[in-house]
Amino acid sequence: MENLIIASSPHIRTKDSVRGIMLDVIIALIPATVAAGIIFGGKALALCAVSIVTCVAAEYLFNLIVGKKCTIGNLSAVLTGLLLGLNLSTNVELWQCAIGAVVAIVIAKGLFGGIGKNFANPAITARVFMIIAFSTVAGGAAPAVVDVVSSATPLEMMAAGNDALPTLGQMLLGVHASGAVGETCIVALVLGYIYLCARRVIKWYVPFGFIATVFVLSLIISGDGSYALYQTLGGGVFLGAIFMATDYVSTPLTSRGKLVFAIGCGVLTVIIRHCFAYPEGVSFSILIMNILSPYIEKFTANKVLGG
Repeated sequence: MENLIIASSPHIRTKDSVRGIMLDVIIALIPATVAAGIIFGGKALALCAVSIVTCVAAEYLFNLIVGKKCTIGNLSAVLTGLLLGLNLSTNVELWQCAIGAVVAIVIAKGLFGGIGKNFANPAITARVFMIIAFSTVAGGAAPAVVDVVSSATPLEMMAAGNDALPTLGQMLLGVHASGAVGETCIVALVLGYIYLCARRVIKWYVPFGFIATVFVLSLIISGDGSYALYQTLGGGVFLGAIFMATDYVSTPLTSRGKLVFAIGCGVLTVIIRHCFAYPEGVSFSILIMNILSPYIEKFTANKVLGG
């Protein structure tokens, strides 16, 4: 009888757990993390390590200070740290990375009540904060495996009218000067996407809707398929669409709401890239849609029969 749980409905039995879901996403990020280490060298792995350790320490200390149960065992802090590290350039100093990790855990997550109560993705919130606070976050550093001088990202090169762009093959493999260390190798990110879909951790149409929207709108604006491909493969679209636009907490619960959220992220990404003096846009688009998520969920909720 000691295992009897008394609670109000609904009573849903599922084999999934927070720790299990977080572990699946971490496993899906392993190919991108390995690719980041190979392409950008030890600094990329150091960013991830510092971010993870700081996130875990910040969550432990915050819960200790406010008298809450320790939650580092559910691996959410580890995932937040890994995502933040993969969203940074190797130009970022390790102390800047640590500050971003504290912002992610304490401000974007802890102050709102912890996991399940944060209004926005903590890693995205921290990255936007760091983009505003530190000029080195969005800029790209030269990969360790290729001999390049320019640290501009492909999207920055396109915005400046530079025709010396990497090939589409280089874009897929990530061996080009780019911004965040985890966004460059599209092949590694797609492997993670396939794993998450196979494990039914995410809905396949959410990343697809995000990515397809960016491609179609870029194609409509430019009339150039090659330009649309570069816009889609560059600037963290795949990383954001697969691993952050699918966040359980900060995105709508309904299927229609998730699709509206994904399309909205794609639309805002293209608008920010073409109408503002910032060539990336993915982080800002996801953060804005996180804020709108409760309203999307409300207007896409299924109507109760007879209601």
